[in-house]
Amino acid sequence: MMSALDAVEPGTVLPSLTVRFTRTDLVRYAGASTDFNPIHHSDRAAAELGLDDVIAHGMLTMGTALRVVTDWVGDPGRVLSYAVRFTRPVRVPDTADGTAVDIEGVVKAVADGVATVSIEARCGGEKVLGGAVAEVRVD
Repeated sequence: MMSALDAVEPGTVLPSLTVRFTRTDLVRYAGASTDFNPIHHSDRAAAELGLDDVIAHGMLTMGTALRVVTDWVGDPGRVLSYAVRFTRPVRVPDTADGTAVDIEGVVKAVADGVATVSIEARCGGEKVLGGAVAEVRVD
């Protein structure tokens, strides 16, 4: 039986993903990562640095964006490499809904059973990750 991954080719569009980050998510991530920088939970600290709001942890944004790939392949162990450049912070307002990040992925190349996937992550229509690329085993 042929799987969907057997037919992967350049231009294959991965199912998109929208995730929400709330202040509670940031506090939970801070505890898990031990990154307690106050710009991730304190309006005062964020304002002192000229930020409009507290911001999500970069690694939280990065890791969450990779879900578009891991959800698609069904196994995080298939990811061989992943790199991103942070282009804009993800602002997280103190509301029940927080903020949404829209994530998309497109296969750019396939060679020797490895797909190179370009990932786009946007918050409020602005790119928050640049040059986000994952290599994933698809054979």
